[in-house]
Amino acid sequence: MDADSLAYLTRSLECLASAESEVTAGRFNNCVNRCYYAMFQAAVAALIAAGVRSDGAKRQWEHGFVQAQFAGILIQRRKLYPTDLVSALPVNLERRVAADYGVPGVSKTVAERALRTARVFVTAVERRLP
Repeated sequence: MDADSLAYLTRSLECLASAESEVTAGRFNNCVNRCYYAMFQAAVAALIAAGVRSDGAKRQWEHGFVQAQFAGILIQRRKLYPTDLVSALPVNLERRVAADYGVPGVSKTVAERALRTARVFVTAVERRLP
């Protein structure tokens, strides 16, 4: 695994660990936020490992780009990840938006669902990376 993929995977695992502690502490909005970013960072790690580079002059990883490239290239075209992960990033993004900006925020049930989704996603990426 190259240094860039490793850096993003490390961030992903840190976010996932944070999500675990946040749900245990009853901080459900923070849990969902960390779940989404754990998945986002894992997706970036997977894209880098697959030779996909960020779009745009700033070389930043835009959320829509990462979601589209992960689903389109890594799942649908190359079949590196299971098809049930196609909607995982967009679904947890919706949950994150509700957690970050919605009133009253998200429930324990939503946080637990987000955490299950994040665990599956991050584990799939972690296992696939060389």
